[in-house]
Amino acid sequence: MFARSWSCLWLFLLSSMSVVQCQDDEKYQCSASEGCDVGCCGPLNAETGKGVCGLGPEYCGEGCTSQCDQKSECDPGWGMEWSELAECPLNVCCSKYGFCGTTALFCGSNIPPQPQCDAGARSSDGRTIGYYEGWNLARPCGRMAPKDIPLGIYTHINFAFALLNPKTFRLDDMDAGTASLYGDVAALKLRQPDLEVWIAIGGWAMNDPGPYQTAFSDMAGSEANQDAFFDSLLTFMKKHDLDGVDLDWEYPVADDRGGIPEDFDNYVNLLRRLRQRLNASGRKYGISLAVPASYWYLRGFNLQEMEQYVSWFNIMTYDIHGVWDKTIDALGPYALAHTNLTEIELGLELFWRNNINPERINLGLGFYGRSFTMKDPNCMSAGCEFTEGAKGGECTGTPGVLSAAEIVKIIDNGATLTFDEKAAVMIVTWDTDQWVSWDDAKTLGMKVDFANRRCLGGTMVWAIDLDDGTLIDALGENIGRPKQDTIDEWPLVFPCLGTEQPKDEL
Repeated sequence: MFARSWSCLWLFLLSSMSVVQCQDDEKYQCSASEGCDVGCCGPLNAETGKGVCGLGPEYCGEGCTSQCDQKSECDPGWGMEWSELAECPLNVCCSKYGFCGTTALFCGSNIPPQPQCDAGARSSDGRTIGYYEGWNLARPCGRMAPKDIPLGIYTHINFAFALLNPKTFRLDDMDAGTASLYGDVAALKLRQPDLEVWIAIGGWAMNDPGPYQTAFSDMAGSEANQDAFFDSLLTFMKKHDLDGVDLDWEYPVADDRGGIPEDFDNYVNLLRRLRQRLNASGRKYGISLAVPASYWYLRGFNLQEMEQYVSWFNIMTYDIHGVWDKTIDALGPYALAHTNLTEIELGLELFWRNNINPERINLGLGFYGRSFTMKDPNCMSAGCEFTEGAKGGECTGTPGVLSAAEIVKIIDNGATLTFDEKAAVMIVTWDTDQWVSWDDAKTLGMKVDFANRRCLGGTMVWAIDLDDGTLIDALGENIGRPKQDTIDEWPLVFPCLGTEQPKDEL
């Protein structure tokens, strides 16, 4: 009985707070010749020759068979001799088995209160941030030039991305095409005077293996390197008439993403000094952070110390599931919605545990879907098995992901739609074995209502250019902010913005 309970908790941890099924107890038994996947092999049963995998003195102490130096993630009371940490990151709970988590299995009745607001107060309506993919013009179709960005609904546009040079710690352009668009996007403020345009630095790919992977860590770890970054950033923002910076470091501390333990404190120091430097510039610049909704990566962020230096957090409450689930034992190859509202709620609880002001949180909305090719055409519901990502879209071209514009075309061609009310998502199936989850007008409205009930200060969209107008129109209607009339020609007068020449490419 113990082995099954312990294994469930470990699987729950690996799934980053997702609900998963327990696996066969045999996997958590050991013998003199076969060790444990996790934990110490405890004393062997004299009759069966089998032991149980576990942690703490009962399994790793006297009588331990093998792997006896293993330590628990946190200390449930058996002492630091047996544990890596005295307490769990992010103020989550340490279970009696030595693992960190947030559900009743870990916390009992120690669940933090959630912010509660009247949905009619519409707390999130005042801030709508959209990321614009600067590389989208390289697609064969479904492109969106800066002049075609819909105005009136977005209050902020985050231009994605600039990079951080790993040697000089100055800003690099992703490529020449992206660099040519900075001024055009900033010039949209002539047509919508209350619009702010920020530069987003980093992104997932920057922390992939390669020359840029440790750039954030190396910059944050040296105040001289920070100063070089600050100088470059201020010059860049002044040159292109930008209003703020969004740091998209994916992810500090995480060793699989190039992080180091020192990132935890260094990131706070970076933000403290960046805030001081921007304040001294004579202009009011904003700072925001793109942060994950999963415990696994969020534990590398010192949220409580960071909050005082940032304007807000952009929480990436999308990509909760995707084709990568197939490689994770705790999840497996099962099609699940990547914007499941139940799991989003679990992710936000991490912020409430750290007393983060909900007004500083923007709820991420995905203007795209995660898609799968299903194994059995007779099993097309959420939770059914998939074999691989669905076919790439005609414009985005990447298996396993489809833009909102591509999904709209699929629906127009006769796809089957299924509404998952609990998850607040729409499931679209077509061509016998193709499956995608996404948010349509109805489920976007449900998520905005959720943001309002949780007193959140805004919403955030990834990405502006993945939409054909369907979703931004629906979002604007939901928040009561009309889209501005478009014009065919640019205004006759432009600010003197200019663009930088391309440097190293990613």
